[in-house]
Amino acid sequence: MRIAAVADLHCGIADRERIRERLQSVPQVADVLLLGGDLTNYGKPEELEVLIGQLVKLRIPIISILGNHDYESGRQQDLLHMLQGVDVRTLDAEPYEFDGIGFAGVKGFCGGFGRGELTAFGEPEVKSFVHASLEESLRLELALGRLRQDRRVVLMHYAPIPETAVGEAPEIFPFLGSSRLSDVCDRFGATVIFHGHAHHGSSEGKTRGGIPVYNVALPLLMAQKPPRSFRVIEL
Repeated sequence: MRIAAVADLHCGIADRERIRERLQSVPQVADVLLLGGDLTNYGKPEELEVLIGQLVKLRIPIISILGNHDYESGRQQDLLHMLQGVDVRTLDAEPYEFDGIGFAGVKGFCGGFGRGELTAFGEPEVKSFVHASLEESLRLELALGRLRQDRRVVLMHYAPIPETAVGEAPEIFPFLGSSRLSDVCDRFGATVIFHGHAHHGSSEGKTRGGIPVYNVALPLLMAQKPPRSFRVIEL
């Protein structure tokens, strides 16, 4: 299976032509398209309508999650319903099997990496923040636990390892992702992980257990030489 993956499209109301140019060649090189969150700029349904107008033209299976930008207007459930209405598979902790490959995904959350990961100690506000990170990891754990396929693809928005965030300002590392996400993948098994969010990060790395991780944020892909609109991996 040839998998095309991209995140951080940040589609706005006036972006119809830009999105068309970025995605129109996907069906020629891939069997399935993964969208790793931040589909819109401000989480507005009218922004997603522009993106959906281009997605339906691709005529290949599409699997998606939401990102932090898609939550900005509090309309995330509306966005999910819109995607589902055009047969885009929205993982949102619900696993999916396609052509013998299992797909699991969550948005993920912040928290930091390794020894720098924030713990639930001190003020209630800190505990609430860490709880949100733990909750996303648990949701991913539940999704992976329901898959029975040997080949497993994990899709998330936030980074699961620090290596693919390298290039971003060190001061914002705790807000780029969480090692809890990669720990779950190492425990339950995954073939490959895709994420976005770190626009100025690095293209690839590996979890401590050796799982390949690809940062497919569109700004990062477009900054490469030659620039590309998505990454294709064959399983």
